[in-house]
Amino acid sequence: MNLISKILTPDNIVLDAESTSKKRVFERVGLLFENQLQIARSQVFDSLFAREKLGSTGLGQGVAIPHGRIPKLREATAAFVRTAHPIPFDAPDGLPVTLIFVLLVPELATDLHLQILGELAQMFSSAEFRQRLQECDDTDAMYQLFCNWSCAA
Repeated sequence: MNLISKILTPDNIVLDAESTSKKRVFERVGLLFENQLQIARSQVFDSLFAREKLGSTGLGQGVAIPHGRIPKLREATAAFVRTAHPIPFDAPDGLPVTLIFVLLVPELATDLHLQILGELAQMFSSAEFRQRLQECDDTDAMYQLFCNWSCAA
């Protein structure tokens, strides 16, 4: 079992046909976390944008990993959004993104936060993994892709 399968649930995987901007994606996941975990959507939105101001969380290859710290959050949680429309994210390769993994961590998270980000970077460095996420149209099957991933894959 990988770290991602412990923090991502099938309910937090979104196939988004509407969002056309980073702002809209952040609003959408804010609402998702508010409904799922009772974290105020404004807190999620503000945390993600505050981190984005420090530097883009766009990785390249159509992937972004926006992340933020949330006071009083007990453990890391995540959402995955695949957008129908490519979104500018100031990625190093200049390409817009469609695969967006949103990570929220407790305010004082350190080691685990870095381990999760490292695992995500490895996961999304696989062209095959990215392609399978792009081709999948079922959120449960997408969830299984995340759960079944291993660094040996």
